[in-house]
Amino acid sequence: MSGQSCLIDGCQARVYAPAGTRSICKDHFLGFLTWRRRRGPQMFRKYAGMTMEERDVITGEWLETLGTKDLPHPIPSR
Repeated sequence: MSGQSCLIDGCQARVYAPAGTRSICKDHFLGFLTWRRRRGPQMFRKYAGMTMEERDVITGEWLETLGTKDLPHPIPSR
């Protein structure tokens, strides 16, 4: 995943986990997990059995639910 950027436009945080065929940062990944959890336990079982291309559809659904207040997350200063 090195050299990739977060799927969310404008997010400069380091990539953390895959989201379909793309990758997202840790903050957005946690939001993605929360969204999937709210859709019910069957979503986790269904998602686990999907191909990466099939997961892109689910990721796309999640992206549509994001409000502008959620975009983008600034890089935390250290």
